[in-house]
Amino acid sequence: MKISKKIVSILTATALVASLTGCGSNGSSSKKYTIGICQLMEHEALDAATKGFKDTLTKKLGKDNVEFDEQNAQGESTNCSTICNGFVTSNVDLILANATGALQAATQATADIPILGTSVSDYATALNIKDWKGKTGTNVSGTSDLAPIDQQEAILKEIIPNAKKVGILYCSSEPNSAYQSKLMQEALKKDGIAYKEYTAADSNEIQSVTTTACDECDVLYVPTDNTMASSVNTIKNVAIPAGIPMIAGEKGICAAGVATLSIDYYNLGCQTGEMAYDILKNKKKAGDMEVQFAKKLTKMYNAENAKALNITIPDGYEPIESK
Repeated sequence: MKISKKIVSILTATALVASLTGCGSNGSSSKKYTIGICQLMEHEALDAATKGFKDTLTKKLGKDNVEFDEQNAQGESTNCSTICNGFVTSNVDLILANATGALQAATQATADIPILGTSVSDYATALNIKDWKGKTGTNVSGTSDLAPIDQQEAILKEIIPNAKKVGILYCSSEPNSAYQSKLMQEALKKDGIAYKEYTAADSNEIQSVTTTACDECDVLYVPTDNTMASSVNTIKNVAIPAGIPMIAGEKGICAAGVATLSIDYYNLGCQTGEMAYDILKNKKKAGDMEVQFAKKLTKMYNAENAKALNITIPDGYEPIESK
């Protein structure tokens, strides 16, 4: 009996240790996730998306269970590649690619680590997927910042009902901007409104290109273009003195415009954080997850610019708060 009791005691103690160890390995505080964040450049929209992503994932995982390696490529595609290759070397648990250039670099860097994009207008264009059905089928998914172009064109007609020629202004190195331009051209063509594309290769050309567009058109349209967003004051300093109104793809760019159909980039980042949680904790595969769109679109206007251009904004638009 003494031997039996000793054996039972040993087995009980062993089971207790195993149980405690199991709690440590499977409990909410057991795994610390490392997330690599590659953001193409600094500007209001992208910054907000990154913050929403981090806030949501921190809340859901616990601040002690997640670490972010956040890096900014300062608008350079080569920097995106260097950053993403570094994430692969570090074997991060997931990569957040904020903007199209970052997403393209991340997909080139790894086919194994889950990748979520955000602030990407069209994934089929960004990833060169011909037969797009809403899912990539690879290690990639994410959220799109595209507001329906036909609704943006409707805003343009509502705000500038006598528009004769629209200048579509974007950066030629951003494929998603070219995609939005194509959709806007189709919408304008249906309504018999003339248009012309004006593209800048980089931020150094924006002032001269905007000047030309303002000389030749009576209204501008700027899609959700990162290069344009980072140089929004340059656009404003040309367009407003020239008396040319601009319709923007999102509220940050509307600092140079009069109206926009915009999403909330912070909320878009939060949606992406929810997707990341499903991948990390619920073991979902990115390629099986449909790309998500913003859940709310808001018609907004810039009161200062509208007043300067003597434009009356109809009911149904929310003012963009000045900073």
